[in-house]
Amino acid sequence: MSPRTAMSVAIFGVVAAGLAARAVLPAPIAGPAGDALYATLVVLLVVAVRPTTPPPVAALVGFAVCVAVELFQLTGIPVAVAEHVPAARLVLGTTFWAPDLLRYAVGAAVGGVLCSVVGQLRTR
Repeated sequence: MSPRTAMSVAIFGVVAAGLAARAVLPAPIAGPAGDALYATLVVLLVVAVRPTTPPPVAALVGFAVCVAVELFQLTGIPVAVAEHVPAARLVLGTTFWAPDLLRYAVGAAVGGVLCSVVGQLRTR
C-alpha cells in the first residue's frame, strides 16, 4: 500500500471511528473519545497537506490548531456560525471546556504515532 493510500485509509478510519463513537458509546465516553479523535484527524490532515512534515512536528501543529479552535469558542462566533451552518459545530465546536485540551494532547500524540507508522511505508 502506498503512503498516500495508507494516509487516506487512516483519515477515513479516524472519521468513521469518531462518528461511531458519538453514535454508539455512552456520552461520558463518546465525548472524550471524539475530542481525541478530532485531534488525531487534524494531525493526519497536516501530513496529508504536507507529506514531508515529521510526525512530531505534525503532532505539535495539530495540537496547536485544536487549542486555537478551542480558544476560538470563547468568542461566541462558533455558536453563531453553527446556528446558520449546523455542520460547523462538528469542526468548530461551540463551548470552551479546558479538559478538552488534555484530550487533544492525547489525540495529537496518537496522530503522531499513526503518521510514523504510515511514514514507515515510505522506507520499504
